Amino acid sequence: MMGQKITGSEALLKTLIAEGVDTIFGYPGGQAIPIFDSLYDYTDQLKLVLVRHEQGATHAAQGYARVSGKVGVTIVTSGPGATNTITGIADAMMDSTPIVVITGQVPSSLLGTDAFQEIDVIGITQPITKWAYQVRKPEEIAWAISRAFYIASTGRPGPVVIDLAKDAQVGLIDYVYEKVNYIRSYQPIPDIDPEQIRSAAELINNARKPFALIGQGVILSHAEKELMTFLEKADIPAGMTALGLSALPSDYRLNKGLLGMHGNVGPNRKTMECDLLIAIGMRFDDRVTGNLETYAKQARIIHFDIDNSEIGKNVPVDVDVCGDAKETLSAVVELIKPAKHTTWITSFDADEEEENRKVIQKEVFPTEGSLKMGEIIRKVSEATDNKAILVTDVGQNQMMGIRYFKYSQTRSVVTSGGLGTMGFGLPAAIGAKFGAPDRTVCLFLGDGGLQMTIQEFGTIMQENLHLKMIVLNNNFLGMVRQWQELFFQERYSGTIMVNPDFVGIAKAYAIGSRLVEKREELDEAIEEMLNYDGPYLLVANVEPNGMVYPMIPAGACLTNIIFPK
Repeated sequence: MMGQKITGSEALLKTLIAEGVDTIFGYPGGQAIPIFDSLYDYTDQLKLVLVRHEQGATHAAQGYARVSGKVGVTIVTSGPGATNTITGIADAMMDSTPIVVITGQVPSSLLGTDAFQEIDVIGITQPITKWAYQVRKPEEIAWAISRAFYIASTGRPGPVVIDLAKDAQVGLIDYVYEKVNYIRSYQPIPDIDPEQIRSAAELINNARKPFALIGQGVILSHAEKELMTFLEKADIPAGMTALGLSALPSDYRLNKGLLGMHGNVGPNRKTMECDLLIAIGMRFDDRVTGNLETYAKQARIIHFDIDNSEIGKNVPVDVDVCGDAKETLSAVVELIKPAKHTTWITSFDADEEEENRKVIQKEVFPTEGSLKMGEIIRKVSEATDNKAILVTDVGQNQMMGIRYFKYSQTRSVVTSGGLGTMGFGLPAAIGAKFGAPDRTVCLFLGDGGLQMTIQEFGTIMQENLHLKMIVLNNNFLGMVRQWQELFFQERYSGTIMVNPDFVGIAKAYAIGSRLVEKREELDEAIEEMLNYDGPYLLVANVEPNGMVYPMIPAGACLTNIIFPK
């Protein structure tokens, strides 16, 4: 059915609305002006969030996607506008985050001429996207955008880039929208193999010391209830990856905590003691496995994952269950027998007690000395009744954040996992607040990461966005300093930070702010921050030489755990 003639730019916006988009994070420029001009007439349906840097736009889209479960959208111009999105696109690819990045491009007649602000966007982004496509004709826009959303949001999610030539933006077409829900040769959800389900159930039924490793795939598949049903029926303790943490409530009896380099002692040790390892929606990242030559050699391994390329990539498995976690877990639950593994589950208690005595009491409940990151994070979490969304930057603030913040509902952790992007936190928190406006968003930053995207204070000011931001200021690039102390003879090269007056900067952006340095001021400062009617920056000066413990050195066996002296 033919519609009225409209420009390609208007076709783009109509298609975004048809795909359920309500928020766009963007920054205009010469080759995207027609799009932004059309946006002027759609302000009642599309909220444009004007970021201060295109990297911020992609991270904001990520934060929005992670908490809302929808596709995040970024619109930028050509050339440097497009190249500034690369870090966010790569981050989204590593962490399976569905975003669609739309870049302006020079007119098709100028392609390949090194025109002003021309860059080969497709060539640059193909290796870090699920799909990258250049549109040169306005007739392709509706099809390409709908296809982009289908690819970004289905199967294992990820980023898609659509490069939009300027003549396609201004050309007139008869607009027709048809939702894309099938692509030949693209099967986002694999067919379940009943034999693999039976084999998995048999191993589970015969296991005496089963242990589950839970990743973000559970959250992406909306399989939280199915996971809990599975764990309850088989009575299986679980360890969580950083991105999978909020798939289970922190206080759930079978949730034994964080896996990996700075994870909890029990989950790491029990990985090396279990007789069956059940990985669900995780990819055996090196920060979780440590030395692959020693990793869980005593155990049989089942791997549930929607992406067949991840199964067996790092760790050989005995049974591969390829499919959507919501479906595969439901299928396995039908075949497993009710079980009790009381003695095995109780064996985690000794590890928890040791970690509490050697690490947690000193970090979270100190009675003297400088403020510690762990005590601040715990107090903020408790002050929100453990219901807030945690957003972190990267570094010690990140590891402390995911260790000591607590979660009572899903989609409550937004952090850069695979790529480890400093500067991620501030714009990602902006996106998270737009994605979940009714929830409290608590952002923890280091003094280094904040200054990588500090210009996004301007976005917060313009939108009067009620973010609660906590800078854990130690005047160091803390995580690198920790490695220098442990492994490089305390040669602090390039890690000492001379910082500005963060409170003064916040005030310049009309953001409420306060500096806290004394333990007796902390509770009052946190209460002031959370009750403040607007954005707030709490600057906490913490011990300069703080360490994140426990720690497993990179490439070491999971039993090689370093505790504080």
